[in-house]
Amino acid sequence: MNESVSKLILVDDHPLLRKGVRQLVELEDDMAVVGEASNGRDAIDLVQGQDVDLVLLDLSMKGMDGIETLRELREAGVSCRIVVFTVSDDSTDMVAAFKAGADGYLLKDMDPEELVVRIRDACVGKMVLSNELTEVLAKAFRDNARREQDSGYDSLTRREKEILRMISGGLSNKMVGRELDITEATVKVHVKHLLKKLGLRSRVEAAVWAVEHQKN
Repeated sequence: MNESVSKLILVDDHPLLRKGVRQLVELEDDMAVVGEASNGRDAIDLVQGQDVDLVLLDLSMKGMDGIETLRELREAGVSCRIVVFTVSDDSTDMVAAFKAGADGYLLKDMDPEELVVRIRDACVGKMVLSNELTEVLAKAFRDNARREQDSGYDSLTRREKEILRMISGGLSNKMVGRELDITEATVKVHVKHLLKKLGLRSRVEAAVWAVEHQKN
């Protein structure tokens, strides 16, 4: 397979949905579905056995649910992009997914054309979130020690503020490194420091916080 083609694995316990997404992806020249799983346990075995760019993961599966599957994939060292694809717009589910290591959260009722765009964005390292969920997620994080975070922003260095702005724009650590001409490892150190200063737990929270506080 051409190296420029992004490889996807679909994880959902509904065969019809997997078939629909596969057909949608196969219309594109730069993406291909290389595997499918109907449950969490099979998904873990499948993803670990292949070099893939993106896993599209359902939340509500029988047996091992999506959050548990996601957590085990990350604990197993799986570093590819993992995007939750679900019917749930509940903020609790969203926060749980991001805490477990998700790189995005998309709703199953979105337009097919928009889904293709978001999948492509995720494959190249961008954080993806259904438009209608941005405010929901922002509200979920809003109560997280706002005063402490505001004072924390003032303590950020110029470079940390620059990286925070780029994170809020959806850039991955690798993409930030390219933009600033620094190594990905250096970006990770800066991200770690700015998260600590803002009292946040993940780069996703940082992105949402930056948008909410108009720091982008």
